[in-house]
Amino acid sequence: MTVLRTENLSKVYPGSEPVVAVNQVNLSVEKGEHVAIMGASGSGKSTLLHLLGGVDRPTEGQVFIQGIDITSLDETDMAVFRRRNIGIIYQFFNLVPNLTVEKNILLPLLLDGRRPDPSYFQEIVHTLGIEGKLERFPQQLSGGEQQRVAIARSLVTRPAVVLADEPTGNLDRRNTEEIISLFRLVNQRFQTTLLLITHDEKVALSCQRVLVMVDGKLEER
Repeated sequence: MTVLRTENLSKVYPGSEPVVAVNQVNLSVEKGEHVAIMGASGSGKSTLLHLLGGVDRPTEGQVFIQGIDITSLDETDMAVFRRRNIGIIYQFFNLVPNLTVEKNILLPLLLDGRRPDPSYFQEIVHTLGIEGKLERFPQQLSGGEQQRVAIARSLVTRPAVVLADEPTGNLDRRNTEEIISLFRLVNQRFQTTLLLITHDEKVALSCQRVLVMVDGKLEER
């Protein structure tokens, strides 16, 4: 089953010399796939992730998630759809400093007025090894622990797809290896569809499939 699909997706930034950040990308990701997109700085890979996550609008083309054309949604509907169907993990964690770990994880559900599934929540925090950290605040955690919380938050709504933008870019090698292992575990245990943007070849090679972004174009490796 195809979860994520793009058709001729492009993003051009206007100016005296327009910049083509994403150029006619056609991508298909199946349910449960663990995919990496590699590329040098400025290749367009982060722009592509923002388009896939509905954070940015394309100049041309379409993005379909579970058959829904998200490029046709207005801002309000897109915000709701993203909160319910897309998990996003950033390099710098983006945790809310004055909320506990538990509240940070549950935030997408709280914003949506939905009750968490207690057994699923416990399975997530146990899998990620943070069940003993729930009453702490982000500043009381290490970088690796903060990224585990960010991963938990991305999973709590049972999203159709999880997008990660350089998820190990702010971590040392030991924590990077731990996060790589956790992504594999999450993919296997929850059958989560994962798409990672990375410049780290070791991170990319831990995935089932590797794509390469070069000058806005996406190529199979």
